Amino acid sequence: MTLGLDDEALVACVACGLCLPHCPTYRVTGLEIASPRGRIAAMRAVQSDAAAIGVEFETAMEECVQCRACEAACPSGVPFGQLMEGARAALYRDHPRGHSSIRRVLEWFGYRVVLPRRWLLQTLTWPLLAAQRLHLVPRRFGVSRISVPSLLRPLPGAAPLHADVILFTGCVMNAWQRDVHRDALRVMRAAGAVPAVSDRRASCCGALHLHAGRADEARALARRVIVHLPGDEPIVVDSAGCGAAMKDYGTLLGTPEAAAFAARVCDFSEWLVARPPLDLVVSGRSVVVQDPCHLQHVQHAADAVHGVLARAYAVVGTDDDGLCCGAGGVYAAAQPRLAGEIRDRKVAAIRAAAGDASVLVASANPGCAMHLGAAGLDVRHPAELLADALMDSTCGGTDDRLR
Repeated sequence: MTLGLDDEALVACVACGLCLPHCPTYRVTGLEIASPRGRIAAMRAVQSDAAAIGVEFETAMEECVQCRACEAACPSGVPFGQLMEGARAALYRDHPRGHSSIRRVLEWFGYRVVLPRRWLLQTLTWPLLAAQRLHLVPRRFGVSRISVPSLLRPLPGAAPLHADVILFTGCVMNAWQRDVHRDALRVMRAAGAVPAVSDRRASCCGALHLHAGRADEARALARRVIVHLPGDEPIVVDSAGCGAAMKDYGTLLGTPEAAAFAARVCDFSEWLVARPPLDLVVSGRSVVVQDPCHLQHVQHAADAVHGVLARAYAVVGTDDDGLCCGAGGVYAAAQPRLAGEIRDRKVAAIRAAAGDASVLVASANPGCAMHLGAAGLDVRHPAELLADALMDSTCGGTDDRLR
């Protein structure tokens, strides 16, 4: 089979190896096939019909975290993310992977049934909440602690007709981390905006589907999001992974409408840093910032997080060149051993950056926050930290926050 990849993109890799130190799977395994250079060589061999699809090739494609740190380091500008997404799409379409029947059923149920239906995801969140209360959900799973009041109470967004900006609430984050959205809305109002929340029909952005090779499903979800978020107001996204996918809708769908929509999308901190400064109380606390890969390498907006937090906190960066934490969407669930080894390196870098102080970590991506939280770190979204530092927080706070 052919992978249907761009031959020019494949041959653009000159095998210089500058990507190797930045690849998390190569760092923990030391294997050539686990590096961007090795994976591209394998893609070339299959694309040219010199090699057949085998277990080694499938494993190499599946074990990539898709952090895209290699793109930032590549002097030839190889679009590795597009190549990996294309290879996974070809495998999913033409070469069903040798997963167990149980895993295939779970993937079908998750991707096809649950994620596109916000109401179903929220319904299934209630049994998860009950399991949490009964201590049946191991901490290593990284699921955020879910709040009953938060699930019951709608988000306090303005009517769409009166809004000048829209907060995209998504699917999993809307169910499991809704308090982050509450804090984001509160901060946006403090910044002088009149925010609305996205239409419930524009729920899943398709990022997880695209990473899994389910490209057609990702395109269908992207079209649905665009249809149900008309207008020209900015669309603020407080999930780095979702924002990266939505900013790439123009490439994914290849239409002028999709490109125009993508131009409206911005990360929460990216939007906020362009606003007048907030009235914040300087906390005196240090915050170690974990730069999510899709914010740093895809959106190129990681500096905005540091900028907005520096107005109230002593911001500290890690000395690891922004190495991935190993979350990778559902990567931590699909590849727990590798994800754990990658996370160990990230946790060590975070603790080294914090020194002897208590470790407070800021992360602008829900998957990263859950993955690092499962390792025992106190991880907060920038919106939460800024809401805590708002000047009116010292005067009793606001009823928008449900802890």
